[in-house]
Amino acid sequence: MGQRNLSNLVLSSHLPFQSLFLATSLLSIFLSHLPFNFSINSSHAGHRMEGSTGISEAWPMVERNGTQLLTKDEPFVIHGFNTYWLMVFAVDPETRHKISDVFSEAKEAGLNTCRTWAFNDGGWRALQVSPFNYDEEVLQALDFVLSEARKHRIRLILSLCNNWNDYGGRSQYIKWGQESGLDLTSDDDFFSDTTLKSYYKGFVEAVLTRTNMITNIEYKNDATILAWEIINEPRCPSDPSGDTLQAWIEEMSAFVKSIDPVHLVQVGLEGFYGPSTPELMKLNPDDYSGVVGTDFIRNHQAPSIDLASVHIYPDVWLSHSDQDDHIKFVQNWMDQHMSDSKDPLNMPIVFAEFGISIRDERFGTGFRELFMDTVYGKFLRSLETGGPGGGCILWQLFPEGAEHMDDGYAVVLAKYPSTFSLVSLQSKRLSDGAST
Repeated sequence: MGQRNLSNLVLSSHLPFQSLFLATSLLSIFLSHLPFNFSINSSHAGHRMEGSTGISEAWPMVERNGTQLLTKDEPFVIHGFNTYWLMVFAVDPETRHKISDVFSEAKEAGLNTCRTWAFNDGGWRALQVSPFNYDEEVLQALDFVLSEARKHRIRLILSLCNNWNDYGGRSQYIKWGQESGLDLTSDDDFFSDTTLKSYYKGFVEAVLTRTNMITNIEYKNDATILAWEIINEPRCPSDPSGDTLQAWIEEMSAFVKSIDPVHLVQVGLEGFYGPSTPELMKLNPDDYSGVVGTDFIRNHQAPSIDLASVHIYPDVWLSHSDQDDHIKFVQNWMDQHMSDSKDPLNMPIVFAEFGISIRDERFGTGFRELFMDTVYGKFLRSLETGGPGGGCILWQLFPEGAEHMDDGYAVVLAKYPSTFSLVSLQSKRLSDGAST
C-alpha cells in the first residue's frame, strides 16, 4: 500500500478484540454448494510432507512455466488477500488467534494466497531491531504465521521491505546509516549506498535461511511460501531515468536467488510505465508517475524476477470522482499490463494490491464491489482466452475486532455478505473455468 494516512494503523497490544464472526447459516448453505477443493488448492495424496504441522500430504512448490503458475503439473491461480499485520499480531498471545481466524475466514471464502509483511524495521515489536540484530520473539511469531498458513493451505507472498515509513521501511535504514556516521541526504540513498545494501542483505539472509521452530522447515524450502517480494512499492524519484532502482532490483533479486533458487521472486511495483516505453507512459494515472524512477517493463526484465507485480488504486491515483472513468481506467490498466506480461515479459502477472477506500466520500460499498468484480472479471476473461496466469490479491482482509486499524480499505466479510458472496463466486469461477 502506498503513502496514505496510515497513522491509525499502529497496533496496540492493550486494545481488546472481539471474537471473529460466525458465518450466518444462509452463507454456510451457499458455501456448501461451492466446490472449493479446486486445482489451485490441490495437494497430492500419498506423500509425506516435511516438518510436523499435522498435515500428512506433501505440498508441492508453486512454480512458474512461462506465463503460467503450476503446482506439479496442475494450474495454480492466485485468488488472494493482503493482511499485512499478521507477524506483529502473532507476537502477543492475546491476539495470536487472529492469524488462525483470518486464515479460516479466507479459506471459507475460497481464497488461497495471503500477501503479508515479513519485516518490521526498528520501533515497536521490530523484527530487525538494528542492522544484523533480529528479535527472536518476533521471528518465532513469523514462524507461527507460516505454520498456520500451511495448516490452512494458504500460500504466502512475503514482502521483505517497505518503500514507505510504515513498519520502518527504507527511511529506517537511512537512520541506521546516519547513526553509524554515513553521509546520507535522501531516502533514495537506500538504493545505492553499499553499507545500507549490506544491512538489507543481512536481513534477507537471516529470514530466508531461518528454520521454522514449529515445522522444522527452512523458509527457503517451505512450499507455504509462494514468492518473496523484495520491496513494497519502490520509488526512486531522485533518478527518473530508472537506472538506480534498476541496478538495485537486479542486485537484490539475484541475491535472493543465490540463497533460495527455488521460490519465485517479484519486485513489488505499482506498475507505472517509465522511460523504456515512452509510448505507454500515457497510460499512467498522471505525469508524475512516469518520473518516480520505476519502469514496469524494464524492471521486470531483471533476470531473477519471476512475477510481474502491479497495484490498482484509482481512488488515490485519479483526482476526479467519475465512477465510469475509474472503471475504464482499471480496465485499460489491466489490459495493457496483462498484454505486456505475456509479451515481451513472458511471465505471470500478480495484481498484488487492489482496493477502494469506502471512507472516500466519492465512493461506497456498492462501488467497491463493482470495482472488485471488474478486477476479477477482467483477469478471468484474459486467463480464459490465453492471457498470462498469476492472479489478484485484494487490499485488504480484516476480521471483526480490528476496526481501529481500518483506514477505509479493510474488507470485513462478516459485515458485508454481498462482498463475501462476490469473493466466493470468484472462487467458483476459477474452479469451474466458467465465463463471467
